[in-house]
Amino acid sequence: MTAGAASAVSVMDVGGTHVTAARVDVAAGGPSLGPSFREPLDAAGSADDIVSALVRCAGRLPGPAGNHWAVALPGPFDYEHGIGRYEGVGKFDALRGFDLCAALTARLPGRPTVGFCNDADAFVVGEWQAGAARGHRTVAGITLGTGVGSCFLRDGTIVRHGDGIPPEGCVHLLQHDGRPLEETVSRRALRRAYAQAAGQSGGPDVREIAERARQGDGIAGRVLTQAFHALGRALGPLLAAFGPEVLVIGGSIAASWDVVAPPLRDGIADAGPGAARVIVAPAQLPAQAPLLGAAQLAGPRVRVP
Repeated sequence: MTAGAASAVSVMDVGGTHVTAARVDVAAGGPSLGPSFREPLDAAGSADDIVSALVRCAGRLPGPAGNHWAVALPGPFDYEHGIGRYEGVGKFDALRGFDLCAALTARLPGRPTVGFCNDADAFVVGEWQAGAARGHRTVAGITLGTGVGSCFLRDGTIVRHGDGIPPEGCVHLLQHDGRPLEETVSRRALRRAYAQAAGQSGGPDVREIAERARQGDGIAGRVLTQAFHALGRALGPLLAAFGPEVLVIGGSIAASWDVVAPPLRDGIADAGPGAARVIVAPAQLPAQAPLLGAAQLAGPRVRVP
C-alpha cells in the first residue's frame, strides 16, 4: 500500500468459517485494498477460540497495524458497543452477551480502538464503491451463506426504513410459508432439504448440491429451484416498492450462480414488471467488498448508520 499510515485502515471480515484481515487505503480517489490474510474460524467454538482466531489473523498483517480496527461481522450484534446478541441462529453462540470490543482491544497489539459494522452492510457498500453496484444510485444487496444478510442503499447511504424496506432492513426477518426465510434458503436449510428428499441422515454441502444439479441430479435441481424461487418471491415485492437499479448477490452460496440465478430471477419476476426490471447481478468483489465497506462504515471517526 503506497499511501501513508494516516490513510490506511486495518479491517477484518468475520464469517462463519473464516476471518480475513487486510488494510484499506481510504485516501482521496477511492478505496484501495492491500494484501489480505485468512485464518480458519469455528463459529461454534468458545469465545476464546473465536477471539484467538481474530487476533491470529490480525497479527499476519505486516508492519504496524495502526490505532484502530474496523470489523465486519454478522448479526444479531450490538455494533455500537461491540457485544454479541446471538441466540438461536446456529453460530457464535459463545458470543452471546460477550464484550468482543473489550476482548479485542485488550489482545490486539497496541490496544487499538475497534469499530464494528454488519457484514452485509459492508459487502453492499463495498460493491457500490468498486464492484457490481458501482455507478448505481439505488442498490439492494443480499448475502447468502449460513444466513441471509441484506442491505439497501440510496446514494451510498444505508436505508433502514421506508417503502420496500423489510423490518430493520433485514430480509432474514421475512417469512416464507409461515416460517423464517432462513429455514428455506440458507446453507443449513438447503442441506436439510436435500437430505430429507434423498432419504439421507445428512445432506451434502451447497457446493456439492450445486454440482449434482449441474450433472442432472433431479433432487438437487428441485431443492435449489424451490429454495431460490422462494427467495425471489420474497424479494420481489420489496424490489418493486424500493425500486433499486440493481440487486447484488453475494455470500458463499452465490458462488453457484449458474444454477441459483434462473429460479431467483423467475421468483422475482412473479412480483410484476417493476421487480422484473431490476438488474440481478452476482458480486464482482465477493471477498474484497466487505473489507472495503468495513473501512467506510466502521473506520476511525465514522459512525455506523
